[in-house]
Amino acid sequence: MKELMQGLRDSSIKAILEADDIELLESLRVKYLGKKGELTGILRQMGKLSAEERPVMGQLANQLRGDIEAAIEQRKAELGSKLMELKLESETVDVTLPGETSALGHKHPMYNVLDQIKDIFIGMGFEILDGPEVEKAEYNFTKLNIDEGHPSREWTDTFYFKDDSSILLRTQTSPMQIHAMETRPLPIRIVAPGRVYRKDEVDATHSPMFHQIEGMVIDKGVTMSDLKATLNLVVEKIYGKGTVTRFRPHHFPFTEPSCELDIQCHKCGGKGCPTCKGEGWIEVLGAGMVHPKVLAGCGIDPDVYSGWAFGMGLERLAMGEYKITDLRLIFENDVRFLEQF
Repeated sequence: MKELMQGLRDSSIKAILEADDIELLESLRVKYLGKKGELTGILRQMGKLSAEERPVMGQLANQLRGDIEAAIEQRKAELGSKLMELKLESETVDVTLPGETSALGHKHPMYNVLDQIKDIFIGMGFEILDGPEVEKAEYNFTKLNIDEGHPSREWTDTFYFKDDSSILLRTQTSPMQIHAMETRPLPIRIVAPGRVYRKDEVDATHSPMFHQIEGMVIDKGVTMSDLKATLNLVVEKIYGKGTVTRFRPHHFPFTEPSCELDIQCHKCGGKGCPTCKGEGWIEVLGAGMVHPKVLAGCGIDPDVYSGWAFGMGLERLAMGEYKITDLRLIFENDVRFLEQF
């Protein structure tokens, strides 16, 4: 039996030292020390031994069990250490390598134009105002001298909330003129950007939701010449010197006289193309002298004070500055388009 134990020692220790993973070590432990293992098989033969030999063989068996268990634990520690070294090696980071750069977002081209316009007017001493998009018809129409029956008040053109047409999504930023005249001390110099809504068909230059910026000056001695000079300066600052503009007579209920400002089409240079609908010009804004009736309705004496106002479309300004040929591109949020700016 002593020879059997010595043979088991030699074979088990050799197999344990050659084991190359933890699972194999566990299977060797079961093979040699399990209930049906080789050591248990040897111990079952102790009944054949004499009373004097049994204690000696029992002591040798316990020592063998301890040696096998110690060898397994030592080999397990060695394999664990090697696994950790391999893991650390695979996860090693070279801190001297350049870091990975993350893609950064940036402002939408339309808001770049808006910030540019704000800076221009702030530099002229204007105040920036913000107002409600859900507006009363009284402010969107009536106080702006747009009477009942005017085409712009039709349900086919305006998004109303109530059947009595008293609450709506504002169709223009012009109500901010009334809010400013009712709440601001004279003289007044304000610009008010914001979203507006109209039931327009979507095409290359129109959308049911778009952005405008309203501007107004109320003071003594204000003239149409002041309006034209200011707007030409703004256009030059946005599009650069030499930008061709034209003022056309027009009609707005809340200004008298009224005009529209066009810029020469950036796409065709005035020759005519789909972007400008063959006209060679793109309408940028409407403007005029604030109507005396509007001034009087806000408690301002039109015999003492005068003023001018304008409303411009931000999308069209962005189209002109960035040479965008289709308004729909601004709202589609196509990353391939936005990454160009």
